[in-house]
Amino acid sequence: MTPRINEFLATAGLPTPCLVVDLDVIERNYRRLHQYLPQARIYYAVKANPARQILDRLQALGSCFDAASLTEVQACLATGAAADRISYGNTIKKQTDIAEAYDLGVRLFAFDSAPELQKIATVAPGASVYCRIALEGTGAHWPLSRKFGCSLEMARDLLLNAAGLGLDPHGLSFHVGSQQCDVSQWDLAIAKSAMVFSDLADRGVELKLLNLGGGYPTRYRDDVPSLDRIAATIETALTKHFGNRLPELLIEPGRAIAADAGVLRSEVVLVARRDYADDKRWVYLDVGKFGGLAETQNEAIQYQLRTARDATSERGPVMVAGPTCDGADILYEDTAYEMPLDLQAGDTVDVLAAGAYTTTYSSVGFNGFAPLKAYYI
Repeated sequence: MTPRINEFLATAGLPTPCLVVDLDVIERNYRRLHQYLPQARIYYAVKANPARQILDRLQALGSCFDAASLTEVQACLATGAAADRISYGNTIKKQTDIAEAYDLGVRLFAFDSAPELQKIATVAPGASVYCRIALEGTGAHWPLSRKFGCSLEMARDLLLNAAGLGLDPHGLSFHVGSQQCDVSQWDLAIAKSAMVFSDLADRGVELKLLNLGGGYPTRYRDDVPSLDRIAATIETALTKHFGNRLPELLIEPGRAIAADAGVLRSEVVLVARRDYADDKRWVYLDVGKFGGLAETQNEAIQYQLRTARDATSERGPVMVAGPTCDGADILYEDTAYEMPLDLQAGDTVDVLAAGAYTTTYSSVGFNGFAPLKAYYI
């Protein structure tokens, strides 16, 4: 909760639920990433929060952009960003979307399969491509390993084939998993990447780019590895596995730029017990999984919750849920959360570090609830 957000919430009289994002924090986070990883170009992961105000601020700072869809490509271009500052980083794209992005000037595309590579070759001749390798995502609170990436052997073969298809086999990418808290995973991923670089060099293909992806964690309830520790791990791993022949580097932070810039203010709808013997109360908020808090699925992302009664009231165990008529709309049932014993309907609850992956996950009218409203200050 920054002073600017606190003042805005105190004076604006906003209906809940709503998200308030401090753009100065967006800028601060961008500058910190550049400070600790100066050798890497920053490609903001637009999917984390694609608000025009955020894109404009980052564009003015010189950021590049990682787009997951044609719509995101167009949104980045609308800020005035040049097409050569955009990577179409989704490995699952319609051929028509690849063609339109290419027509708009985008020349950097991700892939992780032979059919995707063929689509790019068909409609984006001469484009630079990078292959995403698969990782386990061990240590990540929000792993991404099952849907994306291919084996090292397949990545090697696909990049060998890329040149024959008229493309530039530019490099490799990986993602250690979102909200990664095991810093050793970067060393492991860089080691695997170096093996592919070496194998391809032996076959006459010199890769130029290593995309280190995202995964840089934000503090929610628990401490996470610091950015300087992660950066030091990456630097050591690059030297160990690549020696003096370092590739071009880029990173794709989303959460690390946007999360702690935002506070989601909600209202308590109901506090109830389901049995006289219940130790835990149910606290129902006016926002839930379908209103923007989808990352609470499996209680993976554990947001810090704050109320005005925290400093003066005793606390007791709770289960936290959203307002919809859907049994899946439970935020926290197994994780140990406590809230004030005198909490009641009408009280506000602030969900901290909610600037990433909230507005974009908010449904359009599920159960009649409006999409999450957002304000950028």
